[in-house]
Amino acid sequence: MRILITGISGFVGSHLAEWALAQGAQVIGALRWRSKTEHIEHLRNRVTLVESDLRDVLSVRNVLAEARPDVIIHLAAQSFVAASWQQPVETFYTNVISQMNLFEAMRQLGTAARFLVIGSSEEYGLVYPDELPILETNPLRPLSPYAVSKVAQDLMGWQYFKSYGMDIVRARAFNHTGPRRGDAFATSNFAKQVAEIEAGLREAVVLVGDLKPTRDFSDVRDIVRGYWLLLERGTPGEVYNLCSGAEWSIERMLNFLIGQSRVGRIEIRQDPARLRPSDVPALRGSAEKIEKAVGWRPTIPLEKTLTDLLEFWRHRVQARAT
Repeated sequence: MRILITGISGFVGSHLAEWALAQGAQVIGALRWRSKTEHIEHLRNRVTLVESDLRDVLSVRNVLAEARPDVIIHLAAQSFVAASWQQPVETFYTNVISQMNLFEAMRQLGTAARFLVIGSSEEYGLVYPDELPILETNPLRPLSPYAVSKVAQDLMGWQYFKSYGMDIVRARAFNHTGPRRGDAFATSNFAKQVAEIEAGLREAVVLVGDLKPTRDFSDVRDIVRGYWLLLERGTPGEVYNLCSGAEWSIERMLNFLIGQSRVGRIEIRQDPARLRPSDVPALRGSAEKIEKAVGWRPTIPLEKTLTDLLEFWRHRVQARAT
C-alpha cells in the first residue's frame, strides 16, 4: 500500500507514519518547505518527503502525480482552536481550500485513492447534557472559527462522495494528546511548564486558562490506529467518532501532571490571555459506531498518556538546557 500523509511532520502525522511503516506501507509525506522535521528525523531514510503548498492546486497535482497513492490521509491543518480566534480567515483558508485542492486534483488526475477526511469533536460545539454521549447524528453547533472550518471539511467530504462517487471516509476525532504534542495545546503546555519548573528554568507557577471544561481524551497512538482501520475498512461516505467515552476536566489533567512533578508545591495561576471568547463546556463521545464497523477502541490509559507526555518534555527541556 502506498499512503500519502499530508502534514507528516506534525504531531499526528509523525505517529501515523510510524504506524504505517510498521504495517509495511510505503509512506510518502507532503510538507511545506518551512516545516520543522524534528518529529520525523528518525524516519527520514524510510519515507519519501515531497514539498508542497496545499493551497496551490498545481502544487497539489504535482504531489499526487509523484506519490501515486492508494490511500490519502489529510492531516495538514491549522489545528489550534485558540489561534483560530486570532486568524479566522487564515484558519478557514488553510483548512478548507487545501482539502478542496486535493479533491479537485484527484478528480482532474483520475486518482481513485481512498481519502480520509479528518474532522474534530469541535464540530459538535454546543452540546446539551441530555445529548451526551455524542453520537455521529448529533447536531453540529460549532463555537469557534476552527470548528466551522472542520465542519466545512467534513461536509465537503460527504458532498464529493455523493456528487462524484469518490472513496471518502470521514473521521471526527475527539481530543488526543501524547508525546510530540505542540506546546500551544493545554495538556502539553502544562507538561512543558512542569518540566521547566523541575529544571529550574521558571518559578514554581503553572499559568492556565479555563480549567472547568471537560474533554474526552485519547492517546494519539490509539487515534492513528483508528485512522488506519478506517482507511482499511471504513464505509465510504460514513462518518465515525474516535473517542474514549470518558471525560476528564482540564483541571484534573493539570493536577495529575503536577502530581507527577519532582519538586514541591507548584502554584496554579490563571492567565487572562489564555481565556477564549467562547468555549465548549463538555465533550464526551460514543465510539460505538467505529467499534462495530472496524473493531476499534482505545486501549492506552490517559494516565500513561500524560506520563509519557511529561517524560517527552523532560527530555526536550533537558536537551535544550545542555
